[in-house]
Amino acid sequence: MPTNEQRRASAKRKLKRQLERRAKQARWRRILVISGGVVAAGAVIVAVVATVVVGKHDHKSDTASTTASDSLTTTRAPAVTPSVLPLPSFQPSANLGANCQYSPSADKAAKPVKPPRTGKVPTDPATVSASMVTNQGNIGLLLNNAESPCTVNSFASLTGQGFFNDTKCHRLTTSPMLGVLQCGDPKGDGTGGPGYEFANEYPTDQYPPNDPKLRQPVLYPRGTLAMANAGPNTNGSQFFLVYRDSQLPPEYTVFGTIQADGLATLDKIAKSGVAGGGEDGPPATEVTIKSLLLD
Repeated sequence: MPTNEQRRASAKRKLKRQLERRAKQARWRRILVISGGVVAAGAVIVAVVATVVVGKHDHKSDTASTTASDSLTTTRAPAVTPSVLPLPSFQPSANLGANCQYSPSADKAAKPVKPPRTGKVPTDPATVSASMVTNQGNIGLLLNNAESPCTVNSFASLTGQGFFNDTKCHRLTTSPMLGVLQCGDPKGDGTGGPGYEFANEYPTDQYPPNDPKLRQPVLYPRGTLAMANAGPNTNGSQFFLVYRDSQLPPEYTVFGTIQADGLATLDKIAKSGVAGGGEDGPPATEVTIKSLLLD
């Protein structure tokens, strides 16, 4: 039977373990609060990507707001918080690709172009290859027609009409939370589009409407091809290429992936940084899309 002294020693050890556990939990809560601040700034950082804008004169492509003081290169590890979940698994809806609509937008087309066909579009083939030739190198793309057919239909239509040819990629972000190159605006300043807009697809369509999780960042992995927008269901022609794991709310339609040659080109562009320094703005090395063709 333990003595009083042994019982007191045991009680002290137990109390010490409890205090250590509480301190650890408090430290973790502080980390979550900090990342939550980055997330809420995600309405500012991420509506900064949401403002990866496709069309308002007062909005420039806000794919990311940056706060770090030093410039980043692609060799630096991404600052992804432990609480950020991956993109959701794809579950096709019953009406996937059944009624693609492209409504006139508030702004006129930045370049003469016809809207894509509306109504039902095929989801087969599941993928479509595309080749984007830039003055900095080739960027091979694989469009995911099986998951975002309305988006691929629009992108293919614009590509076929030469909409992207001889246009500049106007925005590069190099923040720890967001590493993307944004293209698709013939104006070259983040305010131009095709004169129409259309609804979000994957991953937005994996959540119920108005689900709070739509405002919580998820991981858009390196190699993702996604649409920029000026708010829900305002997709146009602007898109962004993710060269480093990035955190965004699932309100940016993913419609493909970037091939190995494209990632090498993007790494080279990102390494040169942003013009004038900082973490958000025109790339220091000018990037022009010479041509974009479906293979």
